[in-house]
Amino acid sequence: MTAEIAASLPPAGLQDSLRAASDDQLIAIWLHGRSVHTQRAYRTDVEGFRLKACKPLPLITLADLQQFADSLSGSAPASRYRTLSAIKSLLAFGHRTGYLPFDVGRALRLPAVRNRLAERILPEADLHRILSLESNSRNRAILTLLYASGVRVSELCGLSWRDLQPNGEGGQITVFGKGGLTRSIQVPASVWKLLNGLRTPKTGGEDPVFQSRKAKDGGRLRPLAVLRVVRKAADRAGIQLAVSPHWFRHAHASHALDRGAPIHLVQATLGHASITTTGRYLHARPNDSSSRFLPL
Repeated sequence: MTAEIAASLPPAGLQDSLRAASDDQLIAIWLHGRSVHTQRAYRTDVEGFRLKACKPLPLITLADLQQFADSLSGSAPASRYRTLSAIKSLLAFGHRTGYLPFDVGRALRLPAVRNRLAERILPEADLHRILSLESNSRNRAILTLLYASGVRVSELCGLSWRDLQPNGEGGQITVFGKGGLTRSIQVPASVWKLLNGLRTPKTGGEDPVFQSRKAKDGGRLRPLAVLRVVRKAADRAGIQLAVSPHWFRHAHASHALDRGAPIHLVQATLGHASITTTGRYLHARPNDSSSRFLPL
């Protein structure tokens, strides 16, 4: 074992307590604590690789990984990137916990993926047209909060009335976000009024803010239903694009930065772990370019 590999491993005693006893157990430990959606996607990616490799994870070689990567050539670049990233993550985790002798995934090059973020940022005029044409009070509150707060659709669906608190003229929402992190987001008075318009005399603190017409999940609206609300609203506004709830998050970040919001404030509002992630919006919609200095 090289000094570099030895240095990357936990102490022997801790290593024994972390080490999985089988491939299946390693995968279960690796997936533990992730969202249901992420677990489903990652498990599908890893099982596809295991079926192709036909060998236990400790026997996997770089050649196996490269052959599997080549077999994905017909998939979209983003799908290939996600699948290979998941496998690299599993192998790195297996090595760190002492189950795998080497992190063979570390040497695998991930495919380049074109950044199409700019294509998913709606202009302010389009976004406000979507909001203004929505006549249903619940759906308008959904669309407005998605834009005003930049929350993820899962965070919006998870909101209960106890998560809403008055704050000055407006209020704040507290969301349980990605990575198990909780953050509070201030919303302006106009948005606070829309949200409180959904309350009824029987509303309790544990009741969902956005209720489904179905009794399943305690009447809590599900992400697929929010997607339908967004798609219908975009179509009503004459926007012929596959708009999703996440586009409202992109719009929040881009429009706030365009209007002078400090990047660290946008980072905190969106719950980005790194300011580099937030900085993508500056590069997607630059306000200046060296081209204006050319004699054109």
